[in-house]
Amino acid sequence: MSIQDIIHVFSVLFLIYGLIIISGYIFSAFFSIIEIRDYKRKNNFQDEVALLQSANLPSISVLAPAYNEEANVVENIRSLLTLNYPSFEIVIINDGSKDNSLQKMIDTFQLEPEELVHYHYIPTKKVRGIYKSKIKAYKNLRVIDKANGGKADALNTGINCCNHDLICCIDVDCILERNALLKLIRPFLNDTKRVIASGGIIRVANNCVIEDGRILEVRLPGTFIARAQILEYFRAFLMGRMAWSRVDGLLLISGAFGMFDKKTVIEAGGYDHSTVGEDMELLVRMRRIMREQNIPYTVGFVPDPLCWTEVPENKQILMRQRNRWARGTVETLLKHKKMLFNPKYGVLGLLSTPYWMFFEWLAPVLEFVGIVFFIILVLLGQVNFQVFAIFFLVVYSFSVLFSITAIYFEEYSFQQYKKPKYMFQLMRTALLEPLFYHPIVMWAAVKGNIDLIRGKKSWGQMTRTGLGSTTKK
Repeated sequence: MSIQDIIHVFSVLFLIYGLIIISGYIFSAFFSIIEIRDYKRKNNFQDEVALLQSANLPSISVLAPAYNEEANVVENIRSLLTLNYPSFEIVIINDGSKDNSLQKMIDTFQLEPEELVHYHYIPTKKVRGIYKSKIKAYKNLRVIDKANGGKADALNTGINCCNHDLICCIDVDCILERNALLKLIRPFLNDTKRVIASGGIIRVANNCVIEDGRILEVRLPGTFIARAQILEYFRAFLMGRMAWSRVDGLLLISGAFGMFDKKTVIEAGGYDHSTVGEDMELLVRMRRIMREQNIPYTVGFVPDPLCWTEVPENKQILMRQRNRWARGTVETLLKHKKMLFNPKYGVLGLLSTPYWMFFEWLAPVLEFVGIVFFIILVLLGQVNFQVFAIFFLVVYSFSVLFSITAIYFEEYSFQQYKKPKYMFQLMRTALLEPLFYHPIVMWAAVKGNIDLIRGKKSWGQMTRTGLGSTTKK
């Protein structure tokens, strides 16, 4: 086989792979718009008022691990305390923080030690103390102080100590909409099958006006990196997870905000602290167990913007985050490789896991290989630059169009960015993102695969600036 034949074979393979990815994006957009339309037709504000007045809603335990969250912890607890829901408790798990997180909580909410009997359903690190507030207004707040064991271990501790049958696991650096629990509980109420989990849309809180744990005004972040992540979140949630929800093939509920049936979580063994992608791995394991036990079940997803989080605005921190996400994806797929192309697991085995393997795990790796392949061709003088320019323009145009479609989906659904200038800024970001942002996250994913092979298990330092610093002007 000549070098021209090798080049031709690889070029055709890359082209076919690209066309399959584009087709997948088009189908996800189609299913997503149908799901959003149906959700808007079925749900309205009057339904939320009726739910709030109902005495039959199940109680919820909100679990929030905190490690070195001094910048955000008080603001976010205040946000949780203002949630509109008839019966819920807030359980903050201080995972051996080295900063002043615990003391800030004790001082702000006047916490005192509490003697609480709890069950060790799931093995965890030692609990050093449990605190409750002296103030009646905070009677549903509990703080657990434990030895450091990581986010998964902290959540397992919360599961052991909480009182209710439904658990809502969140990141303590997040801010929830006041009706977030009312909306996220809907799948558990409306479905005839056993609902094991429910997730919602995550939005970017950087630069928003926040007061007493509430979003008063939605603003665009001031940095390009943060604005690019807004487009990412639009594509991932409004166009990706909405489509997977439509075909009941959802493999991931964001660790930032998700609700679970506690009994099913305990039966599955809780969060796995041996992986850095514990949120994805738990849901896949729960779904796998349900299929293996032949129990009819489903996973809900709510397209409302229920949760706001701080995203990295620094390139190095962003790369650490995406490195960890890549490692978590690979670890989960390898742990559950039995499901891959296995008809026993239905949509999960025949569609969801193959998609995640070929287009979430391998896409950045193959993209990097393609760039190296192109550089080699340039050095060998084997590139037709006219054909390359046309191909690059097609790929770039589709990428921009897909992001603009995601912006349209946002406008069609919930219109959080109300000022016209914000829409124009997001469109300008969509033009620049494929050139200046995408290469960063692509390399971070490649580096994540390399680090996984080397046996890296750490999360990496995730420094936060805090969400309570922006004021209204």
